[in-house]
Amino acid sequence: MSFVVPDACTLPTVDRPLRLAEFDDLFATAVRQVEPIGPTHARMRLTGSAGLEATVRDLTARETECCSFFTFTVTPQPATDGETLTLDVEVPAQYADVLASLAQRASAVSAGTTP
Repeated sequence: MSFVVPDACTLPTVDRPLRLAEFDDLFATAVRQVEPIGPTHARMRLTGSAGLEATVRDLTARETECCSFFTFTVTPQPATDGETLTLDVEVPAQYADVLASLAQRASAVSAGTTP
């Protein structure tokens, strides 16, 4: 499964596989649910050990630097062990295909069905 990389992405091509691997690791270890809210909004529910929120905030901040059309909102949720959070991902309408690709990949990787 390939990920749609928009022309607007300013991350150097050589760094893109590394960034995708970081997202895949997050998807595989922490994503428990991917919920499409609409064509320009997806919500992911994540759980993990202490430090998950910091990891998600760091990764999404770096992604926003190269793909400024993404809006990531991290919302901590009550957890009895470790950390639980909601990650809302929003894009302008012209990037709906990028969001769909990201959500599809998150669903597949979290379910263990990566390419």
